[in-house]
This record gives sequence, structure tokens and C-alpha cells, in this order.
Amino acid sequence: MSFFISLVENSDAGRRALEEEPRIHAMIHHGLRLDEYRAFLHDLYHIVWHFCPVMAAAAARCGDEFREVRYALYERIEEEKGHEGWVLEDIEAMGGDVVAAGREPPSYPVQAMIAYNYYAVERLHPCSVLGMLYMLEVISSVYGGRVSDSIARALGREVAAGGFKFLSSHATMDVDHMASLNRLLKTVADPAAQAAIIRTTNINFHQFGQIFRPGGSLAPA
Repeated sequence: MSFFISLVENSDAGRRALEEEPRIHAMIHHGLRLDEYRAFLHDLYHIVWHFCPVMAAAAARCGDEFREVRYALYERIEEEKGHEGWVLEDIEAMGGDVVAAGREPPSYPVQAMIAYNYYAVERLHPCSVLGMLYMLEVISSVYGGRVSDSIARALGREVAAGGFKFLSSHATMDVDHMASLNRLLKTVADPAAQAAIIRTTNINFHQFGQIFRPGGSLAPA
């Protein structure tokens, strides 16, 4: 069995738990109110802003035994840099406060998720970053397009009219990224690295779900 298949099997319960979360189910099928979407974009901005720095921290700690991971992270950083600007464009298109996006911290669950990803690559194993990548790519490729369509429909807008650049673009981009990640994970044979990737994937799924639970920015009213 390839490690990619093992990762899927050992983290799929976390992905399914997201679909079973009432607020996430409602977002996928019925969209969000404008204030809710702005809150979601605010959290998303901070997740995306830290994406490249976490990958850079991981790449700097990858020894030659993980050179394939290091080189893949260099390429991915080059692809992803500046994408937080796309989220700011969406915030502006939705009438949100672009300045506040950078000034005000994200919700507690997102702060915890970001902090854990830095901790994992610096203190546990640099390959932990692949768990973060896997979770975000699953979310984007499986749900990104459906979510942007549902939110646009709920707000009476067209996706192409603006406000959905990040979600709609990554829904397509991350399908290709997932194929690349599949190939990369097959090069990771070290048991400690594999365990760290699985653990980080599950923690990221859990923390993303917390955004929609009590204490999160999209918790039930």
C-alpha cells in the first residue's frame, strides 16, 4: 500500500466529520450570509498568509534524506506566493474592510491551527507540512467550487462578478496539486515522517472544523 493511500485511510474520518458538521453542510448546500462570508474570508486570509512561511520553515529543516520534499516546497512556495492578495480582493469585492483583515487576528481556531503548523514543522518533523498541504488541498479541490457557487447563489451574485477569486481558482488548481502531492508522498518512507504527516492532517481537519463550532467565527448563532 502506498503512503498516500494510508494517509487517506487514516484521515478520512476527519474529512467526513467536516461534511457532517451542520454549519459546513449548510454552507456547502445553501451558502452563507454576506456577514458570514466576510468573516470566513477574514479567517481564510490569515490561513493563506501563513501558508508560504510555514512551507519555508519546513523546507529549511529538511535534510538531504528529504530533499524531494524540500525541492517540492520551493516550487510550491513560488506558485502560492501572493495568493493572500486574492483573498483581499475578494474581501474588497464583498464590501469588507481590507485594512482590518491584516490588522485584526483571525478566530481562535485559526490562530491555533496556524500555531500548530509552525510548531509541527519546527519541533516535531519538517514533513509535517505535507499534512497541512493535504488538508487544504482536499478542502479546496473537493469543496471549493461547490462552496463558491452556493455562496454566490445565496447572495444573488455571479461567481464571475467578483468576490470568489480565491475559492474558485483553487478549486481547479488544487486538483493538479493533489496529483503532485500523491507523487511526493510516495517518496516519504520514513515511519516518523509518515506518522507526523498523518497527525498533522488530522489536527488540521479538526481545527478547520472548529471554525464552524462554538467559539469559531462561523459558529451557530
